[in-house]
Amino acid sequence: MPGPGFAVIDLETTGLLPSAHERVVEIAIVHADQYGTVTGQWETLVNPQRHVGAEHIHGIRAADLIDAPAFTEIADDVMDLLSGRVIVAHNARFDRGFLTAEFGRISRALPDDAPTLCTMQLARELIPGAGRSLADCCAAFDIALEDAHRAAVDARATAELLGGYIASTGREFWFSHIDRALSVAWPSPASTATTALARWVARGSSAASVPFLQRIAERMPDFSGPAEHVEYVALLDRCLIDRHLSEHESRQLVALAKELGIGRDTAAGLHAQYFDQFAAVAWADGVLSSTEVADLAAVASLLQVPDARLTAALAPPAAPAAHAAATDAPFTPGAFTLAPGDAVVLTGEMSRPRADLEAELVAAGFRVASGISKKVALLVAADPDSLSGKARKAREYGIPVVGEEHLQRLL
Repeated sequence: MPGPGFAVIDLETTGLLPSAHERVVEIAIVHADQYGTVTGQWETLVNPQRHVGAEHIHGIRAADLIDAPAFTEIADDVMDLLSGRVIVAHNARFDRGFLTAEFGRISRALPDDAPTLCTMQLARELIPGAGRSLADCCAAFDIALEDAHRAAVDARATAELLGGYIASTGREFWFSHIDRALSVAWPSPASTATTALARWVARGSSAASVPFLQRIAERMPDFSGPAEHVEYVALLDRCLIDRHLSEHESRQLVALAKELGIGRDTAAGLHAQYFDQFAAVAWADGVLSSTEVADLAAVASLLQVPDARLTAALAPPAAPAAHAAATDAPFTPGAFTLAPGDAVVLTGEMSRPRADLEAELVAAGFRVASGISKKVALLVAADPDSLSGKARKAREYGIPVVGEEHLQRLL
């Protein structure tokens, strides 16, 4: 959408240095006219094809990015939205540096002569005495900044800050940059795809917010048989070894149910049978520990087992052996085990030093491997939905991926 005015950008990234292979995970571009009035806004999450980095800062989980486009898929959109405009950002060196790196990975480049303005640097002259953070600068103009570190929020606030700057100064400075921007030659789009200005993968609106059982299609009639049921429950058991269902695991279960011809009602029945057998295994020694109670509650929640069934499972069975025999699950829970000498791989930024975790694994009799092969038994990830190359390869090989917390069970 070339035209006179500004393209205000903000990025959320996996880290601080593009030279250290950090990537963009969210981008927002706000258009403003020559007077600083906002005329349009575009945003999207971006799949970085690696760890998401400081989730506690940007609030973006790996599960949020599974359906997000890779940067190469939105490169034409970004080029089109910047073309003919003055690029503006708060700490423009940071944002432009990341954009340059992202385009460089796909052998494209931002024009070196595309004019760029930094609202953080301009604050030194235009609002002397104020702080340099976006929040400080916005406060000087009474601009609201809520839900900071979301690209769309920060870009919009920066655009409003730009409008405040323009209104409080002579316009010749701004107009001269707009004239320069119009003279810059931008590269032609690499494809003929139509620019998707409304393209937006919203946080919290992904399939992850829908329980996976509801994503399994209703199938009438259901022709699946015992062999299909065993295969489905075997995957279910593998996914539940850490009492957590990542978004990747939920999708695997939904896809397998579709492939095997298992409908939602049949899946719900298999979940109930699995849960009953899970409870029978927990009661095998005649006692429920606090950990087993927590496990039963977690599995019941993940499988959408009715509360009444969970309550019944927590009550001591009249005859444990008979109770176990009465369940007709096609698979016994707990089939996955780790044996001494099994290889374990770690990936992501753990809450504890990687060296400490590796030392504990070795002390417990496991082998720590640096890369994924078919001989690896388990991948431990900082985020079970990790988008790292190790996690992608582990899923391809059918290797379970669990969170860091599950290490305590192993150790």
